[in-house]
Amino acid sequence: MLRITTEKKRGKVILTVEGKLAGHWTAALEECWRSLRAASPGEKFSVNLCGVSFIDAAGKVLLRTIHCDGGHLVAEGCLNQSIVDEIAAADKATRKEPGNGSPAKRPPIIFYGLLLSLLAAPHASAQTQQAPPSTATSASAARLTLEQAVNLALRQNTTAQTAILTAAQAEQDKRIALSQLLPQASLDLQEQWQRVNLQAQFGGNPGRVFPLPPGSTTSFPRAVGPFSIFSTGVGFSGPLFDLTLYHRYVASRATESASKADSLSTREQVILLVVSQYIGTLRAVADVEASQSRVELAQALYNQAADLQKEGVGTGIDTLRANVELQNEKQRLIEAAADRERSLYALSRLLNLDPKLQIELADSLSFFDRPQPEVDSSIDEALTTRQEWKSLESQIKAAGLDKKASWEERLPSVHYSGNWTELGTTPSLIVPTYNYAGTVTVPLFTGGRIRAETARADLQIQKLRQQQADLRNSIALDVKTALINMNSARNEVQVANLGVQLAKEEVDQARDRFKAGVANNIEVIQAQDSLSRANDNQILALYRFNQARADYARSIGQMEKIYAK
Repeated sequence: MLRITTEKKRGKVILTVEGKLAGHWTAALEECWRSLRAASPGEKFSVNLCGVSFIDAAGKVLLRTIHCDGGHLVAEGCLNQSIVDEIAAADKATRKEPGNGSPAKRPPIIFYGLLLSLLAAPHASAQTQQAPPSTATSASAARLTLEQAVNLALRQNTTAQTAILTAAQAEQDKRIALSQLLPQASLDLQEQWQRVNLQAQFGGNPGRVFPLPPGSTTSFPRAVGPFSIFSTGVGFSGPLFDLTLYHRYVASRATESASKADSLSTREQVILLVVSQYIGTLRAVADVEASQSRVELAQALYNQAADLQKEGVGTGIDTLRANVELQNEKQRLIEAAADRERSLYALSRLLNLDPKLQIELADSLSFFDRPQPEVDSSIDEALTTRQEWKSLESQIKAAGLDKKASWEERLPSVHYSGNWTELGTTPSLIVPTYNYAGTVTVPLFTGGRIRAETARADLQIQKLRQQQADLRNSIALDVKTALINMNSARNEVQVANLGVQLAKEEVDQARDRFKAGVANNIEVIQAQDSLSRANDNQILALYRFNQARADYARSIGQMEKIYAK
């Protein structure tokens, strides 16, 4: 897999390459580089290879070509950096060799490109005439097997990544709940200036609090200060006995398990979407291939009808009828090719690939027969492995713990707190002070809050129980439906294969009868239609069987085990 992104910074075009620069991916990078050079001939180019994990021989040749044409190669790591240094050293040595022309005097690369294009023009034109546009593929297309597509989706699909992030958030929520059970400590450093209103501080007459000696003429001032206070020390607090906090933490652990199960369930759903889209695309590809073969057959029958008309054996209506059938088949080929492209684009969207990257499918629709599983054992397996079921069980456990924590708010709780502080008017006059406290809290009246929280948690448990019962029935329905569809599709495949064989024999016999002059080509046209329906039935039966297998794997929670491997 190779990912290529482009960006412009300060008049320079930067190509960032990630993945393996090997095989057909080298051609993809070359095509991208050439197109960018053609679009921006005066700009500088830089190729960032920091994300490349492997470079083969063809990739090294391409990088040397880019370097010789003025491209700047950026790399990190021992392997990539050594390759870049080797390319730079080889280019420098080549420029210094006697007899070599300067870079300005060397034939431009465009000259070689024009020469190769002139040499390959006759061959390319012949291939263009023989192959229809619907079967042409890009040189930079990536071939993906079903397993590769699934693994790629698990790494890049946005829905799967969002589910992973949601599970990570639940883990942090658990750590926050745990922190409420652990001691808390803080370091304070403070310096302040104060001015105190004595009359306000001591109720209007400070002399009653601090009486003066008899006969003293001194009076208390209305205010004192400003004066400085400097303090530094450590404050701490924590619970000694609080069942509510403990059960909130245990409930957060159950919530974390439910979130992880939801994440795995989302992964299973993403795999099902990718597998279904891949199978649907295989069906579209098979439709194109079948349409192409029908076009070739219709063309052969049209040629046969035209030859018989020239020989005076056939009639014009036979040739016209064969030509109409040929045009109909060509139209079906165009529609099938458009459906295939749309399906490929949808698959690329699910895999979150670069929109400019073309993909091809390396697999094909096939029939893998297997014994029909038992319904009861499949349902039991589904209830054991389905992540949605595990998630609901964890949610019910968390709701039960929340109910218990709410009820235990009625019980006394014991906490401790305190501080140790160096206090004084200046840092040089500080003295140690401290304050240690233990607190016992006994709820007397909460306005019905505890009862309401307990009742709300109980209602949440009842709601989750209802969802669990509904999910049990839904899982059983998924399993039964998938087994019925798989058994039906298996029989359809067998019937469809026989139908295609019989339809081909019908076409051969109709062609022989038409060639012998025993019948007109109406029988041939009807045989063509029968073969077309038989091909469509075969493709549809194979698609339904493979889709039923995927649905069954999803119903028992084994999508990732079967398709990701």
